[in-house]
Amino acid sequence: MPRRRLYALAQNPTDSVTEGFLPAADRLGLEVTVLTEPGHVAAHRRAYAGLPGVEVLACEVRDFREVVGRISRHHAPDAVFSNSDHLQTQAALAAEYCGLPAKDWKAALRTKNKAQMRRHLAATGVDTVRSAELGPDQNPATLLGQDLPWPVIVKPREGVASEDVLLATGPEELLRYCARIRARRPGAALVAEEFLAGELYTLETLGDGSTLHVLGGFHTQLSAPPHFIEERLDFVPAHDPAVVDALLTQLKALGVGFGACHTEFVLQADGRPRLVEVNYRAIGDQCDLLLAGLLGIPYFETVLRTHLGEPLPVDLGARTDGRARLDYPCADRPGTLTAAPAAQELALDGVRLTYRPLRSIGERHEVYGTNRDFLGVVRATGTDQESVNRAVAEFIAAQHWEITS
Repeated sequence: MPRRRLYALAQNPTDSVTEGFLPAADRLGLEVTVLTEPGHVAAHRRAYAGLPGVEVLACEVRDFREVVGRISRHHAPDAVFSNSDHLQTQAALAAEYCGLPAKDWKAALRTKNKAQMRRHLAATGVDTVRSAELGPDQNPATLLGQDLPWPVIVKPREGVASEDVLLATGPEELLRYCARIRARRPGAALVAEEFLAGELYTLETLGDGSTLHVLGGFHTQLSAPPHFIEERLDFVPAHDPAVVDALLTQLKALGVGFGACHTEFVLQADGRPRLVEVNYRAIGDQCDLLLAGLLGIPYFETVLRTHLGEPLPVDLGARTDGRARLDYPCADRPGTLTAAPAAQELALDGVRLTYRPLRSIGERHEVYGTNRDFLGVVRATGTDQESVNRAVAEFIAAQHWEITS
């Protein structure tokens, strides 16, 4: 009997795919066909060289029509999946065309398009955040005539990972930041919206369209304005039930409830959670790898099973005693990385600590003001938060990163 086939739409290879979803697919006995843009094929083949049952084919994956055509010319699919921010709508449309379980493509589009997300939430009466959309050909000065309170956030409409997200305190900064983003992203549509004050958190969910599990979340510490670099995340086993209920109401209004979803929200002083963005895929930057081990569940396999049409169990059997923290040492200046610690696995007083470099020695980079400034990631898990915090602080203090101009 032939093995079931999973089509995975991807852009650049990521840790979530190479260490998470592809090994999980192999454990499930799936043949995997990765579809990626022609210019990325070689990088994917290098990244997956040691993984069995994985082939990589060229496809213009941003166009769902090309995805459908490529699949139809190849082997029959049993699931179409993506963990890319930019390819959720395409994957959903292709899966629907093939008659396979999938996210609602309209929900995938609503969550990816930040302007559409704000409009939809306002139209359904769930929440209203004052915002304005700036088309690729519009003059940024038109934003100054909108009813926006200062300060305002300006960001790409379909952006990701705090890339080109900036806090403008006045009209001059807003116009300058719009010009900066457009210089880096010609033709990109932008969104300007009111700044939501409060602590930043995440909610991690997993659903099959009927059952929805909340897997906890993270408390995120950010860099100083005007940028929003995620420098540290502390695991939150369970948010306040009222906060979770309010968030799930907003996600339901957006149509979210299938597969993995990573939701970022601000908890305001009055206890009200306000959505920042909804990433309709698993959390990244190695948080998903940490989550799988921390909860003690086959997280990646379970996500893939939903796309294969298998219902989720009523109880995932997740551990509730885990505590965790991730830190991301960041570059503070442009230059070449000339010294950095190697990858490490340590056990320290009941804490398991993992360090993975994200830049190679000899690489030269600018300072981006985004997650691309990460030099590495420290992941630590245990059952006592103070012990976890102490292990991470002591590890970072003992390391040395050197950047030469």
